[in-house]
Amino acid sequence: MPLYRARIIAASARALGAASILLASPAMAGTHGWGQASDIGRDILLGAALGVPAVQGDWSGSLQAGGSVLLAGGAAYGLKRLFPEQRPDRSDRKSFPSGHSSEAFAAAASLENRYGWKAGLPAFAVASFVATARVEARKHHWYDVVAGAAIGTGSGFLLTSRRNQNVRLVPWGDSKAGGISLTARF
Repeated sequence: MPLYRARIIAASARALGAASILLASPAMAGTHGWGQASDIGRDILLGAALGVPAVQGDWSGSLQAGGSVLLAGGAAYGLKRLFPEQRPDRSDRKSFPSGHSSEAFAAAASLENRYGWKAGLPAFAVASFVATARVEARKHHWYDVVAGAAIGTGSGFLLTSRRNQNVRLVPWGDSKAGGISLTARF
């Protein structure tokens, strides 16, 4: 990978890390602050997932990220219609699953799968913040954001191809547990 591309990815990773710290500040204002912080976090991730490949001229990466986010958002929307569940704040019956979490985790998984853990780790940190903020804003139950995270991560890994095969985060699961493992090729 050329040096300028590595610098763009590193700068994006630093920006995502800084964003996650800055997002925590307005969230202290209450449920409205948490809601705004989750909106901002999701939007930053969507911008990064589409923008990082575009800046590098990696149009295939932008297309794959866009497809991942659209699939995750569409799946979340469809499931909301099939399983109308009351939100914790009682505003409507569109709690399950979290669309914000689906889209944020799809963007994070696309970045990780395309560019590796240096872009993926901060992106997953911001996506986790988005999910936490949705619960704190009383827009979702914990299981809504977990389902959204699974949908988004699955779509990101399913539709995004790898650009570098050396280091990768691999989701796994069986009937008793699940998680993410780090693999490296030397």
